[in-house]
Amino acid sequence: MASNKKNPSTRLEARSGHAQKRKKLAQRLGRAIAIVAYRHSKTPPRIVIGKDTRLSGYMLETALASGICANGGYVQLCGPIPTPAVANLTQSMRAHAGVVISASHNPYEDNGIKIFGADGFKLPDEEEAEIEALMNSKRLTAGDHTGAKVGGAERIADARGRYIVFTKNTFPRDLSLRGVKIVVDGAHGAAYRVGPAVFEELGASVVSIHCKPNGRNINDGCGALHPEHMAAEVKKQKAHLGIALDGDADRVIIVDEQGEIVDGDAVMALCATRMIKANALHKRTLVATVMSNMGLEHALATCGGKLLRTAVGDRYVVEAMRAGGYTFGGEQSGHLVFLDHATTGDGLVAALQVLAVMVREQKPLSQLRKILKRVPQVLENVSFPKKKPLEQMPKLSKLIAQTEKKLGKQGRVLVRWSGTEPKLRLMLEGPKKDQLKTMVQEMAQAAAQDISA
Repeated sequence: MASNKKNPSTRLEARSGHAQKRKKLAQRLGRAIAIVAYRHSKTPPRIVIGKDTRLSGYMLETALASGICANGGYVQLCGPIPTPAVANLTQSMRAHAGVVISASHNPYEDNGIKIFGADGFKLPDEEEAEIEALMNSKRLTAGDHTGAKVGGAERIADARGRYIVFTKNTFPRDLSLRGVKIVVDGAHGAAYRVGPAVFEELGASVVSIHCKPNGRNINDGCGALHPEHMAAEVKKQKAHLGIALDGDADRVIIVDEQGEIVDGDAVMALCATRMIKANALHKRTLVATVMSNMGLEHALATCGGKLLRTAVGDRYVVEAMRAGGYTFGGEQSGHLVFLDHATTGDGLVAALQVLAVMVREQKPLSQLRKILKRVPQVLENVSFPKKKPLEQMPKLSKLIAQTEKKLGKQGRVLVRWSGTEPKLRLMLEGPKKDQLKTMVQEMAQAAAQDISA
C-alpha cells in the first residue's frame, strides 16, 4: 500500500506483493484511523468497514478491524457492499469514519483503501496527512488498549438492505419501473446483489450478467470497463437499457436500447437540463472536469445553464460542488454525484435518475441522449523517458498558444502530464477532426524536441 498523491490516503494502494506485509500495513492503518477518529470524537470511535469481492478483502478487513480494536475502536462490518453504501451508512449510523476495501476498476490482484469522514465525504487533505504520518510514527502503538478498553467488532446483518432502501428512495415516489426491462452488469463486484435488487424492487424486469463473483473475476472482461458485453445482451434481450457498474459501483456506464454507449457527459447533459427546468440545479451550474466535451456546455446553454470545470478526478468535482453549494457534477467516465442524494459517486443512484427521465417523459434513451451534440475530440497519450514542466517546454508552449488562437471559441486545448507516469496527455476539440489530428501530431513532435533538448 503506497499513498496515491493524486488522491491521497483515501486510496492507499495495495498492489500485488507479500501478503503478510500488506496485512501488517492494513493493521497499522486501522490503528491510525482509530487514533484520529478518537481525537475528533473524544469517545471510543465506531468505524464502518465495507469491501468489494476480491479475495484479499477478507485478509485486509480482518487486519484493519484488528488495528482499530487494538486502539479502542469499535468496528461495524458490512461485508461486500458498494463504496457509496459505506459513505451512506457511515453518515446514517452516526459512525465516526467509514472504510472501503476496494481497488475499484483494477484487477483482482490489486486492492486499496478509501476512507470517509463522519459526514460521508472523503477525508480532507489534512486528516489524510495526519493518518499517513501516524502510520510511520512510534505513537501508533504507544496507546495500546488492554482488558476492557480493547474495542470490538460486529457485523451489520442488514447493511445491504439499508442501502437498497436508501437507493430506492432517490427514485421519484410517483413513478414505477413496471414494464421496463434492464440488463445489469455487476462486474462480479460489490453490487452483484444490491444492483439487480434495487431495480427489481422498483418493478423492473432485470437480466443480470456478471453477478457471480469468485474472488478472482472482479472487472475481468466485464462491467463498466467492458460495456460491449452488456450492449450485446441489451440487443439480444430487447431491453430498454443496460447498466454496467465498476468493481465498487461508484460509477456507471449506460447503453441505450440500441446498444449505444451513453457516457457520463451524456448522462450529465440529460439530467442537468431537466434539473434546470425544474429549478433543482443550484445556480443553474453543473460541475465537471476539463475532460468533458464542449458539447456539454452547449447543451446547458440551451436552457440557461453553465459548466464549471475542475481538474480530473471525482474528488475535485466534489470539492468544487461543496465549495460553491452546487448540487450535481461528475466525470465523463461515469462518476456522477447527486449531492441532494449522496456524498460521493453512486452508479445506482445515477442510473435511477436517468430512468426517472425515461419513465416520466415516456421516451427511449436513444432519443433522450440526443440532447448532447458532441464536438469532435482527439485524445493522444504520448510516452516519454522523463517528465519536464510544461513551462520549461518552449516549443510546445508556443504551439499550444498558436493552436488556441486558431481554434478560438470553437475549440479547446488541454495538455497535461499524467499524475503517475511520464506520459503527456494531449486533448483537442474543434469543428474539424482531421485538423485536430494534425494539430495533435504537431504538438507531440514539439514535445519530443523539448524533452530531448
